[in-house]
Amino acid sequence: MAKFRRRTCIILAFFILFIFSLMMGLKMLRPNTATFGAPFGLDLLPELHQRTIHLGKNFDFQKSDKINSETNSKNLKSVEITMKPSKAPELNLEELPPLNYYLHVFYYSWYGNPQFDGKYIHWNHPVLEHWDPRIAKHYPQGRHNPPDDIGSSFYPELGIYSSRDPSVIETHMRQMRSASIGVLALSWYPPNANDENGEPTDDLVPTVLDKAHKYNLKVTFHIEPYSDRDDQNMYNNVKYIIDKYGNHPAFYRYKTRTGNALPMFYIYDSYITKPEKWANLLTTSGSQSIRNSPYDGLFIALLVEEKHKHDILQSGFDGIYTYFATNGFTYGSSHQNWASLKLFCDKYNLIFIPSVGPGYIDTSIRPWNTQNTRNRINGKYYEIALNAALQARPSLISITSFNEWHEGTQIEKAVPKRTSNTVYLDYRPHKPGLYLELTRKWSEKYSKERVTYALDHQLPVS
Repeated sequence: MAKFRRRTCIILAFFILFIFSLMMGLKMLRPNTATFGAPFGLDLLPELHQRTIHLGKNFDFQKSDKINSETNSKNLKSVEITMKPSKAPELNLEELPPLNYYLHVFYYSWYGNPQFDGKYIHWNHPVLEHWDPRIAKHYPQGRHNPPDDIGSSFYPELGIYSSRDPSVIETHMRQMRSASIGVLALSWYPPNANDENGEPTDDLVPTVLDKAHKYNLKVTFHIEPYSDRDDQNMYNNVKYIIDKYGNHPAFYRYKTRTGNALPMFYIYDSYITKPEKWANLLTTSGSQSIRNSPYDGLFIALLVEEKHKHDILQSGFDGIYTYFATNGFTYGSSHQNWASLKLFCDKYNLIFIPSVGPGYIDTSIRPWNTQNTRNRINGKYYEIALNAALQARPSLISITSFNEWHEGTQIEKAVPKRTSNTVYLDYRPHKPGLYLELTRKWSEKYSKERVTYALDHQLPVS
């Protein structure tokens, strides 16, 4: 009888373990109806809580290489292993599919290393403390220590690169070109301004434009929430960008339904500024109005919560984007809401730009944020997001991101790397270029489908 009870207990224990493993495996597809009031949810947002880089989501699965190559183990006693990138073959542009200028990707030029910058920048990102001291005390503190210890759960094929390295910029443009991405949305701060962990980067814009033009890519600007950003400063920013870069052949302009070709500006964390301030800039009657002037453009607001819809209308924005790569994290980033957001935009003549991403993990810089992790599942998460975006029939699609390594949303090539303390995640069993290949596949699909519904919605097709 005792032996029977022991065997029953063992069977029950294995059953519970199986159920637990199954639930963890489903974490990547966190329900779209996930609540936003959880401790590690919207508290990450500006005004609701202090802002660090961009918002956080994260990844904290630990599985064997046989089951899932996307593994992140700590304190492993093993020798360091790094796969060196192979020399990229020359691109034959004539053999590649056409660029899709309705597919945009968010691009970051804030990385630095001693060779080009005299020090590491962003790769040595600090580990951010949780705002609740009772929680913070359970997690590590300090900074990452490159080159083996970096602020990312993945390791780039190009190594710990500098965004100032012309060869790196060119390689990035080649990767985007191979993926049929037509436009990169460059993270931008005004001259002499920067994020709290970086250095000014406006001086890199001419090189980015030149390298982009070499591959027929276009560049738009993703304006970050620098200190004291308001209607007056934004007027000066837009004027500066158009005056200095507007005549470059790689400078992006979007052709509207009326036939005008206007610059486009993504405004990150736009909701921090009151609608009345934005209306000064973005409505024809505003005191700082940019409308019907040489500096007019298309201004795209970040929609996080549903209530932001009405603020966006009052502000005078031309469209919305959702940025976050975590399905269920915010109202805007939840796939199930994209159809209704598209209807809202159609009703008020706004451009709808859903943002898709390959996954999310930011535990290298926010170790307490495991709730927002989304497993890549060997590309399946990315394809689900892309399919959801296409179903909404949007004017444009944006990708978060090309190289935001801190939050694990990059589609840039990553390679396996193991040190005595860390096993970095990677894209195995697939090659480092998996997400570029998937992007190319869906870019072609989007191009074909967009033609079929563009005429019905009176969207530009060229």
